[in-house]
Amino acid sequence: MDSFEKQLHTFYDKAITLGTEYGGQLILAIVVLVVGLWVIGKVSNAVRHHAVKGLPDETLAQFLTNIFEIILKVLLVISVASMVGIETTSFVAILGAAGLAVGFALQGSLSNFAGGVMILIFRPFKVADYVGAQDVEGVILDIGIFVTTFETFDKRIIIVPNGPLANGNITNYTASSIRAVEVSIGIAYSDDIAKGKAAMEQAIQNDSRVLKEEGNVVAVVDLGSSSVDFLVRAFVKTDDYWSLFFDIRPMLKSAVEEAGLTIPFPQRDVHIIPD
Repeated sequence: MDSFEKQLHTFYDKAITLGTEYGGQLILAIVVLVVGLWVIGKVSNAVRHHAVKGLPDETLAQFLTNIFEIILKVLLVISVASMVGIETTSFVAILGAAGLAVGFALQGSLSNFAGGVMILIFRPFKVADYVGAQDVEGVILDIGIFVTTFETFDKRIIIVPNGPLANGNITNYTASSIRAVEVSIGIAYSDDIAKGKAAMEQAIQNDSRVLKEEGNVVAVVDLGSSSVDFLVRAFVKTDDYWSLFFDIRPMLKSAVEEAGLTIPFPQRDVHIIPD
């Protein structure tokens, strides 16, 4: 019993000594931790509020604010650990090594994340735009942090990683309010070129969808093997593009035929030499 009492007194004395020596630092560290977490919460909420207003996408704002909050909390924990006498050099080294390992493991994902950030900031396209990129054409259904979702004309859903998407060529067909419908049409060499040109110009002039002030073009662009080829370029509102795209060929064919001209087809003369 005497031995146990001595050990108890020894433990008590050590506890008093440690409490006296480190108690103040421990209490201060706890206070700093609690106050720091409260301040980080307030700062993060303020940053999140302004980020949602300032950035073009709420998902990006939330994600970047969460990253900012995590960084502040890691720095707070390191500071608190240093206050209570924990060696932080090795602690920081371990965090750095872990971060490097995670970075290598998630290299592709980080590339896609960076691409998503670039897309959400610079906005080369938005949801509902018709876009061509990475050998894919379709309507944008969703722009995420890591991937972008396309819907094609035949209702296929194609998911494209944001890394290659942001680093490649992007064609946004609906970014402009107007588009040009271009077709090629030929008339026979025996036909009057001026008459054919006038007939085509009148056809696009009579279509209410064609914007008359946008510099529409009807011009000879080639002398083909069996026809004089015209380029017809008609500007329309983007919403009218596909309707005119499908209508313009039969419209021009009718105009040419009504003018008494012909649209030739390839022909070959075959000469048979008798023995």
